[in-house]
Amino acid sequence: MPFTLPPRTPSGPRRRSLLASAAGALVLAGCSAPESTTDTTGGSPSAADRARARAARDSETLAGRYAAVIAAHPPLEGRLRPLRAEVVRHAEAFGGGSGGGGRASSSASASASASASAPVSESAPASAGGSPAVPATEKDALAELAAAERTLADERTKTLVEAPGELARLLASVAAAGAAHAFLLTEGAK
Repeated sequence: MPFTLPPRTPSGPRRRSLLASAAGALVLAGCSAPESTTDTTGGSPSAADRARARAARDSETLAGRYAAVIAAHPPLEGRLRPLRAEVVRHAEAFGGGSGGGGRASSSASASASASASAPVSESAPASAGGSPAVPATEKDALAELAAAERTLADERTKTLVEAPGELARLLASVAAAGAAHAFLLTEGAK
């Protein structure tokens, strides 16, 4: 007579069940309540709202710099227009501009036309009117835009450490795009 083992029934949950439960718990932990837009201190804007507003302003300022360079150096327009359009979309993603970007685009266009009549200088500080001064040579103008993109990407990378989930992901994405813009601006200048 052959010896047969009785069928073994597991005494606890199976490995697959445990793994599925653990994965489900992680997913649920990631789906937390929406981030509050105000602190509990009297309705003042939260740190996330302030970071988002600053990021939008920074992107709008950078779009203005692009517009000023395009106005001062028209041969660069074909190369810079797509990068500037990205920066305008970044500002809109952070809540800047209005609706479909009409206001951000029109204000940047206004700054471009204003900067076209502004004198071109060797340095890049902002002029008293708020529009940036543009370097005299195309190469210097591209280098300045690349430096501005790089600096802003670094600032956003530092800010995302303290930002809540979705804002941190947006900051990381826009910082990566800024770093790519800086690379494109410097590589094309060579």
